[in-house]
Amino acid sequence: MEIFDALMQGFATAISPVNLLWAFVGCVLGTAVGVLPGIGPAVAVAMLLPITSKVDITASMIFFAGIYYGAMYGGSTTSILLNTPGETASMVTAMEGNKMAKNGRAGAALATAAIGSFVAGTIATVIVTLFAPTVADLAVKLGPPEYFLLMVLAFTTVSAVLGKSTVRGMTSLFIGLAVGLIGLDQITGTPRYTGGIPEFLDGIEIVLVAVGLFAVAEVLYFALYEGKEVETQNPMSKVYMTAVEWKRSIGAWIRATFIGAPFGCIPAGGTEIPTFLSYAVEKKIAKPEYKAEFGTVGAIEGVAGPEAANNATVTTALIPLLTLGIPTSNTTAILLGAFQNYGIQPGPQLFTTSAALVWALIASLYIGNVMLLILNLPMVKLWVQLLKIPKPQLYAGILIFATVGAYGMRQSAFDLVLLWGIGLIGVLMRRFDFPTAPVVVGMILGPLAEAQMRNALSIGEGKWGIFLERPASIVLIVIIVAVLVVPRVIRRVSARREMAVG
Repeated sequence: MEIFDALMQGFATAISPVNLLWAFVGCVLGTAVGVLPGIGPAVAVAMLLPITSKVDITASMIFFAGIYYGAMYGGSTTSILLNTPGETASMVTAMEGNKMAKNGRAGAALATAAIGSFVAGTIATVIVTLFAPTVADLAVKLGPPEYFLLMVLAFTTVSAVLGKSTVRGMTSLFIGLAVGLIGLDQITGTPRYTGGIPEFLDGIEIVLVAVGLFAVAEVLYFALYEGKEVETQNPMSKVYMTAVEWKRSIGAWIRATFIGAPFGCIPAGGTEIPTFLSYAVEKKIAKPEYKAEFGTVGAIEGVAGPEAANNATVTTALIPLLTLGIPTSNTTAILLGAFQNYGIQPGPQLFTTSAALVWALIASLYIGNVMLLILNLPMVKLWVQLLKIPKPQLYAGILIFATVGAYGMRQSAFDLVLLWGIGLIGVLMRRFDFPTAPVVVGMILGPLAEAQMRNALSIGEGKWGIFLERPASIVLIVIIVAVLVVPRVIRRVSARREMAVG
C-alpha cells in the first residue's frame, strides 16, 4: 500500500499542467530524435542539459524521461520505412520491418512496433514501481566498502559493455577518472592538476564534457567523415493490423518483455543483446507456415519481439540508475549527470531524500507511454517528413544550440574553447572506436568512489582488508572478477570449438 500511495502522489505531481506539458514536449522531441538517424537520445539530453538547468528539477527529469522513451519509439520508424535505424537498438527491427514495408505491410509493422513498445514499456514500468524501492531498501544497508566496490562494478561493466573492447572501454574510463580529479581535493582543499588555470579550480563541468563528447563531436564527425546520403522512401500502407497479425504479435510482445526486463535491471545491460535474443526466440518457435517469412517478405514477430524487448530493457535500466547510481547505457550516463547537475546523487537514499521527485518520474513513465502511443500511431507520416531536413542544416542547428547552451552556463569564453577542444577529442575517440559514455561515468563516479574509498580505509584504520571483511563486499568482488573474466573465457571456449569443428 505504501508503494501505491507514493505512486498516487507521484501521479498528482506528474499530471500538473506544467509537468504534463514538459512530458509531452519530451515525448515529441524524443520521437523526433529517434526518427533522425545518428541523433540518439544521449546526444539530445546532453545538448539540452544546459538549457534546462534553470527549470524545476521534477519538470526537467520528466522532460528527459520523455526524450529517453520517445527515442526508443521513434527509432523503429526509420528502421521500418528506410532501413536506417535511428538507434542501435532498432537494428534488429530493420531486419524484418523493412522487408514488411517493401511488401506493402509498413502499416502493420509500424503498428506492432508502437503497440509492442507501449505494452512492454507499461509492464516494465510496473516492475520498476514494485521492485525499485526494495532494491533501494537493501542498498541502504551497505557501507563505504560496498559503495566503493559498487562503483568499481559500475566502472568495469560500463567500460566492458559500452566499448567494442574492454581495453578501449577502460581507456575511456581512465580519461574520465583523470578529468574528475581536476580541481580542489575534496578533503584537503589542495588544487590538483589545474595547471595554474583559475577556471579549473572548480573542476570541469560534467555538462560541458557531455555536450562536447556527444553533441559537438557528432557534428564535427559528420562534417569530417560523412556528408553523403541517399534517401528513398517506401510507400506506406494504413496503420492497422489484421486479427491474425494481432494474434501473432501478442505472444511476441509478452515473451520479449520478460526477455528484455532482466537485461535492464542488471548493471551490465544493453539493448542489443535482448533484441537479438528476442528475434532468435521468435524465429525458433515460429509456426512452420510463418517461418518462411523470416528474411524474405518479413515476419511480424521479428518486429514485435525486438521492439518490445528494447523498450522493456530501456525502462528497467532506471532501476540500477535510481537505486544504485549505476548507469547501463549512454543515455542513463547522461541522465546521471543531469541528476548531479541539480545536486542530487542517485542511490539508495534517493527514495528517502527525493521521494516526491522519484515517484513523479515513475508516474510520468506511465503517462509518457500513453502519449507516445497516441503520437506514434496516427502521426507516423509526419515523423517521416523530418527525414527531409538536409543533414548539413540540421547539424549546424545542433552546433549553434550546443554552443549557446554551454556559454549560458557561466558566460565564459574559456568554456567555449574547452567545449570545442572536448568535441575534437570526441571525434578522435569515435574515429578509433573508443566509447564516450565511460568518460562521463568516470567523471561522475570517480570523485564519489574516491570519497567512499577514503571513508572505507578510515573505518579499517588504513587496512585494505576492510574490503574482504564483509559478506556483501566479497560478493561484489566476485561479481567484478566475473564481469572481467567470464566473457574472455567464453570467447576462448568458443574459439577452440570453432577450431575443432574446422
